[in-house]
Amino acid sequence: MNWGKIEIPRIKIKMPYPLEVKILSLKNTLHGKTILVTGGAGFIGSHLVDKLKENNKIIIYDNFYRDSLKFTNFTYEKNIKVVRGDVLNRSLLTKILKEVDIVFHMAAIAGINTITKSPITTMKVNLIGTYNILEGLNEGHIERVILASTSEVYGPYAYLGKEDGPTTQGSVKEPRWSYAVSKLAAEHFVHSYFLEKGLPSTIIRYFNIYGPRQTGESAIHKFISSAIKNEPLVIYGDGLQIRAWCFVDDAIEGTILSAIKEEAIGHVINIGNPKTAITIASLAEKIVETLGSNSNIIYVRKNFPDVELRVPDISLAKSLLGYEPRVGLTEGIKKTAEFYKYNLASLL
Repeated sequence: MNWGKIEIPRIKIKMPYPLEVKILSLKNTLHGKTILVTGGAGFIGSHLVDKLKENNKIIIYDNFYRDSLKFTNFTYEKNIKVVRGDVLNRSLLTKILKEVDIVFHMAAIAGINTITKSPITTMKVNLIGTYNILEGLNEGHIERVILASTSEVYGPYAYLGKEDGPTTQGSVKEPRWSYAVSKLAAEHFVHSYFLEKGLPSTIIRYFNIYGPRQTGESAIHKFISSAIKNEPLVIYGDGLQIRAWCFVDDAIEGTILSAIKEEAIGHVINIGNPKTAITIASLAEKIVETLGSNSNIIYVRKNFPDVELRVPDISLAKSLLGYEPRVGLTEGIKKTAEFYKYNLASLL
């Protein structure tokens, strides 16, 4: 393949219907594939590229709104191609999609501050961007499409939330929920293409992923950054909100397994670590203690709707994928903090 060109002839294969879904076995590994990672410059996307780059050709497609690739050096490797583009640019996407075997669609608008400031962009990128990818694939040959979705679709209270259970969103008057609604609609789009056109696809719902290279608005990112500088850790509200935190290495393992396992096709699968469930107040205390920080913890008034409880049920991921998160919260905090200490200025 000539990596200096985007456009190559499209192979036109009519996609089968649901009862005849064409499953192309990946035989428990990803080797020799051309893989598109939308949002590949992001936190999770960059880690995914890092794990897949050795034995595959990777196309990173991103608008670089957030750039975690600056903490890596693998973008110069000959089997990696970086395309600066937006998922709303359908024509460019369609050209690139002609090249690929597997798509990991990670690109999205996320983060409560970003979402509430730009709900229109959130809806467009998360929903229309997904539609553009699906339409680009419609007449082509594809082995697997993985959509990265979110635990936000479970609403404000999700204790051991199951994939076949109800999804809940807040009031349409509250822009915060535009993220959950857009991601849930994207899920329906992907699954509809599976049902009607036989597109081999899997939807994964991430539960609070954290780790090195993370930028943006995550509580762990903010707390560790403050603790390293011995600045106050700010908690909004009473700090009794409960989250289950999943280290990025565990999340990437689940993500790749979802592309490898034939049994995952047509499913929605939670990826997270329920054993790390902790209140936000206890998380702040744990980070201060683990890092030996002199930071104080302060509480401020919360003026936005929040998720009070979010803990996944991962029994489906265990049974279908053989997924088992391995990194405990203390270990994950230490690994993340070690990275932040050397890169703090670039993370802010």
